[in-house]
Amino acid sequence: MSSDSQLKQAVLDELAWEPSVDAAHVGVTAHSGVITLSGHVTNYAHKQAAEKAAGRVKGVTAVAEEVEVVVPYENHRSDEDIAAASADRLFWDSAVPKDRVKVTVEKGWVTLSGDVDWHFQREAADQDVQRLMGVRGVSNEIGIKPKSNASNVRDDIEQALHRSWYYDPNTIKVSADGGRIKLTGVVTTWNARELAGSTAWSAPGVSSVTNDISVRS
Repeated sequence: MSSDSQLKQAVLDELAWEPSVDAAHVGVTAHSGVITLSGHVTNYAHKQAAEKAAGRVKGVTAVAEEVEVVVPYENHRSDEDIAAASADRLFWDSAVPKDRVKVTVEKGWVTLSGDVDWHFQREAADQDVQRLMGVRGVSNEIGIKPKSNASNVRDDIEQALHRSWYYDPNTIKVSADGGRIKLTGVVTTWNARELAGSTAWSAPGVSSVTNDISVRS
């Protein structure tokens, strides 16, 4: 069995193993470490979970996600209902600053806008609407307000990365332009790449992260 065939089967097995993924109609192809997911699922949360499950398989260097969300008739909701449910969910989430995030919905696709102070607040808002019934997709356009104390942000991120057993200090380079961060270098797993990005977002003063780290298994 070729390495591509083995990797494809490993991803299929992981999708079948992950309980938050309905993988019955998800197709997988593999080419030189790059996984392409296709087919359809019944809600947006399954689509996101499938991408995460594929990314954590050993040997995966990138994931191209082409899965479509096809909402069953009985789960269809009007844009007005989805917008109201989204606003309600955001209001009750203590991680999302009140009156800072706006919601628009068009044909089941939710767009979040506004600004917050931290990346975790931006991600919390995204998670809040992902699992709502009838949602076909989410565009997260929430901005991060830059902080005035961003001068040492590169050093903060490098120290945080070096505390993790995932990384050799010489494998990742961090560059900063104010609160705009760029990560380059090489890691051995897709999960390590994603973790590096999350680590960078956790630093105070970060307004954007460009993750150009390569994965080489």
